[in-house]
Amino acid sequence: MQIGLIGLGRMGGNIARRLIARGRHDVVVYGRNANEVETLGREGATAGSSLKDLVERLAAPRTIWVMLPAGPVTEDHVSELGDLLSSGDTIIDGGNTFWQDDIRRAAELREKGIHYVDVGTSGGVWGLERGYCMMIGGDKAIIDRLDPIFATLAPGIGQIPQTEGRDGRDPRVEQGYLHAGPSGAGHFVKMVHNGIEYGLMQAYAEGFDILKNANMDALPERHRFDLNVPDIAEVWRRGSVISSWLLDLTASALAKSEALETYSGFVDDSGEGRWTVNAAIDEAVSADVITAALYARFRSRKDHTFAEKVLSAMRHGFGGHTEPPSPEPVGQSKNHPTSS
Repeated sequence: MQIGLIGLGRMGGNIARRLIARGRHDVVVYGRNANEVETLGREGATAGSSLKDLVERLAAPRTIWVMLPAGPVTEDHVSELGDLLSSGDTIIDGGNTFWQDDIRRAAELREKGIHYVDVGTSGGVWGLERGYCMMIGGDKAIIDRLDPIFATLAPGIGQIPQTEGRDGRDPRVEQGYLHAGPSGAGHFVKMVHNGIEYGLMQAYAEGFDILKNANMDALPERHRFDLNVPDIAEVWRRGSVISSWLLDLTASALAKSEALETYSGFVDDSGEGRWTVNAAIDEAVSADVITAALYARFRSRKDHTFAEKVLSAMRHGFGGHTEPPSPEPVGQSKNHPTSS
């Protein structure tokens, strides 16, 4: 299939590469960084010089995937595309947009005959090799038409054992992508995914902090343990019930540096955790763990512990997230999410 792709950063560039290499799709790219556009042009993409040029290079019905930070940047690009595209064309937002914005955009674009699809995309910087888990919102007919795109980007069933009792259910789910529901449903599911991610990461971080401090002077000598934390992380990867990709990333970071001295422990939040807590409040659902994990990130910006360094290491591992060079005061961090 032919597809346009806007935003060629950590994830957008690799989405283009996966489509070119694995699906032999015709990919037209555009981004504000000319070097990124030129690089992908050499790798098999068609380079666009502007949004208008990108649109003109696509045959109707056009499909354009926007992979930009959520917030004003994506809003501006979707709005401009709405003026450039024609009835029957489709805009895909693959970032971490707030799901209520998806509902509004879909309604506005529908008046012009333009389709809108929201795709919660998980896979981080590893997506080129591993594939992307996708949670998709929008009209079924459009999503079915775009299936070759999603099938190429998805990780596939791989070595994961099949779940018993799934006979007769949507087989695409086992390939790593899901039609979650109407507009907004894809990003709503991805929002909760990232809220859960907050809680899982915090549990690992606190556990390793307890292990690291098991030899502190304040403890009675007979109660102290001088534990090899990197080895504990590694052994837990082997058959433990808490094994996971997040644990893999933690073990890798600890093996390189047990003290994690390259991380300050300043842990940003990218928005989805706040939105998940707000959704829980709206639904009167208790979300104690996710809420506490979010608040722990706020606290990390004033007082850094080893637990926060573990969190920083995991975020860098799966998403390439780097710490701000100069930590900002609590409440002043920029709230423009990128995909994890």
